[in-house]
Amino acid sequence: MTRAPDRIDVEPTRRGRPRTAPDRSQARAKLIAAGLIHLTEKGYTAAGVDDVLASSGVPKGSFYYHFQNKADFGLALIEAYHNYFQRKLDAALLTPDLPPLQRIKAFTDDATAGMRRHGFTRGCLVGNLGQEMGALPEEFRDRLIAVLQDWQNRVATCLELAQAEGTLAVRHDPHALAANFWIGWEGAVLRAKLERRADPLTGFADFFLEHLTS
Repeated sequence: MTRAPDRIDVEPTRRGRPRTAPDRSQARAKLIAAGLIHLTEKGYTAAGVDDVLASSGVPKGSFYYHFQNKADFGLALIEAYHNYFQRKLDAALLTPDLPPLQRIKAFTDDATAGMRRHGFTRGCLVGNLGQEMGALPEEFRDRLIAVLQDWQNRVATCLELAQAEGTLAVRHDPHALAANFWIGWEGAVLRAKLERRADPLTGFADFFLEHLTS
């Protein structure tokens, strides 16, 4: 969903001996969790390292043990958010009990519920960073584009399934539709955060899905 996660597993469980000491892994997880909240609420430029340290309870030395600088931390946040978001997208778009177009509706409903749960104070990390790109390290650009392309491909695959079952007309280009979905959805998330209400999200989702079946 296009929002900061309530909880994110940033260190997958591995068999054998851990690559870092448990306390260090926990410190990194706390920094990532705090960073996701700050950046989805305030953006990269406004969120300082000291703010993240204060809310995570992690000492500054631990931050620089795990990350070279704020830019390195930002890239790690993109990766953590992307991994989390892949799981959220798959949970909706790969649901076998729902027709493909209803899976897209399930995703937008879930995302809307998530933003509502946080009072519409948290947006999309990738969308937020994209808006700030002029002030961000240049290496962020390719990574953000790659993440958006991955999300787009997942929606396109779902739309291709809809075509295969006959609920989406063959005149549509699934990849073009998926690109337009993410362009519109990210704008709806921004507007919902600005207005602190769900109407931009539900309005866009309804418009997009109605267009597919018209």
